[in-house]
Amino acid sequence: MKIFAVKRRSICRGICAAVTLLAFFGASTRAQDEPAKKTGVKIGSTNNPEIWWKHAVIYEIYPRSFQDSNGDGTGDLNGITERLGYLHDLGVDTIWIAPMFPSPQVDFGYDISDYEAVDPQYGTMADMDRLIAEAKKHDIRVMLDMVLNHTSDKHAWFEESKSSKTNPKRDWYVWKDGVGPNKMDPPNNWQSVFGHSAWKYDPATKQFYYHKFYAEQPDLNWRNPEVEKAIFSMLRFWLDKGVAGFRLDAIPTLFEAEDMKDETVVKDANGQTSTNAYGDIVLNETQTSGRPEVQDVLRRMRKLVDSYPGNRVLVGETYVATIGDLDKLYGGDKHDVLHMPMDFKVGMLNHLDAAGFRKNVNEAETMLGTNQPLFVFDNHDNPRMDRYCKADAMDTGKDATPEECVTIQKMLSTLLFTSKATALMYYGDEIGMSTTPPARKEDVKDPIGILGWPKEKGRDGDRTPMQWTPGKNAGFSTAETTWLPIPPSYKEVNVEVEKGKPDSLLTWYTELTELRLKNAAVHAGSMMMLDAENSKVLSYVRKGADGRSVVVVLNFTGEPQTVKLGVANVSTLMTDAEALKSTSSGTMTLPPYGSWVGEVK
Repeated sequence: MKIFAVKRRSICRGICAAVTLLAFFGASTRAQDEPAKKTGVKIGSTNNPEIWWKHAVIYEIYPRSFQDSNGDGTGDLNGITERLGYLHDLGVDTIWIAPMFPSPQVDFGYDISDYEAVDPQYGTMADMDRLIAEAKKHDIRVMLDMVLNHTSDKHAWFEESKSSKTNPKRDWYVWKDGVGPNKMDPPNNWQSVFGHSAWKYDPATKQFYYHKFYAEQPDLNWRNPEVEKAIFSMLRFWLDKGVAGFRLDAIPTLFEAEDMKDETVVKDANGQTSTNAYGDIVLNETQTSGRPEVQDVLRRMRKLVDSYPGNRVLVGETYVATIGDLDKLYGGDKHDVLHMPMDFKVGMLNHLDAAGFRKNVNEAETMLGTNQPLFVFDNHDNPRMDRYCKADAMDTGKDATPEECVTIQKMLSTLLFTSKATALMYYGDEIGMSTTPPARKEDVKDPIGILGWPKEKGRDGDRTPMQWTPGKNAGFSTAETTWLPIPPSYKEVNVEVEKGKPDSLLTWYTELTELRLKNAAVHAGSMMMLDAENSKVLSYVRKGADGRSVVVVLNFTGEPQTVKLGVANVSTLMTDAEALKSTSSGTMTLPPYGSWVGEVK
């Protein structure tokens, strides 16, 4: 692989890192065989007896933005099917598809109006059945994004619920009398995630309904057993169709406190309050998120999913404060809640801090028992990986050059794919697509960007169409206009240009997934941090059950760092620097933001 010009320095300008591995490896110099060729059973294959999701590569697809097959400017299910060969070659085991159910699209599908159908803009149920079947032929599983906290206000259930106070489905949602002289004030101070009061007044029935998110997304009342019965029936519908499981949206918010008391105001050490992007006073969300009843429902849901063959999986969107909170969502040692709650603490550190990453990764690897970690670096709700190339993330006073940014993303992807965690990536990560927010308020499509502009510009910049080629609309669509504009970077950053280039990010990702598949230590080995006091370089070892060991060394700084492995016969498996391919001496100098993966012979 070529080495970028920014790396062509050989002196150690910073504090030289030292990693001593002798204590871990001992004096063993047992030769290792070459990794097996990619001809055996794929990790995601239905013929593989392993619990596939413990080693999977999960690829999130935002269906509006992945591939348009009919030229209307919006991605669809047939477009995903067309690209299954690409995903297989990339090494993807599972695709997570953001909501493709019928929806008024207030929140672009996260406001579902029918759980057991496909939105016509994305295709038909026959198209979904075909996608699931074709994906299976490519050894790719399909996981659906399931929104269970709320429905659309256009869902038939809510239409019935709001029709009268005596309707049988009235209690399927959270209704409450107002307060104040005329009972026209909201029942309490609870706030919507998307700004302002979480209560909307219904003049027809003279009550308020609760919405944790948009007013068009009324919360289901999970205290009503009929709601659980209906939702579980819907889950069976999709499990019977062969989906591999579900990513559960906003799952900690299923329940609210029964006493309906106000949330407390958040104050800093000086007793001062603050406001969010919408001008609301920041509140503690203990009344409306993370309630203990959530785990009871998830345990029952887990039993349902586990009753199906094939190791179906429940993944949770779980923003929590501590590793202990995360462990509870697994069910701790009982492993009876979620199979994999998402760990945002690692990937969302948002600062190139080796010590911070070491701490968060080590917690996930050592404080969750035998539960499987799942790291999240970006998705449809968060800025892309290029945020780590900004000056405030780098502590350099300036943004990274395009070449440096590719190198930084190689380093972070190496951490993701060589850690013990299941690897979750977002479409376009593999080519280095960048966050491209709207420049003007009038161009914003995401409602939170319209409401919060300019402090909150919304999530459009994280959801732009996939960049396949340097041609029209980046190969995404033949339409004259696309639902979101194609970023100007598409001529240089696209699959066609990067495919086959030895130093491209796409090639790096493909080699990482191949390494994860072929090498037993990376596939399922234990993990131990090395040189734990080093503030510049993150190093760790993965050790397989067969005794084979893989060492990963990542330079988190913009200066070269010298690393002393303490073991001589080390062979390079992957590196983004030509100079590091030969490491017979056991000492190397990593270039700025350099990555090295090797194994001990």
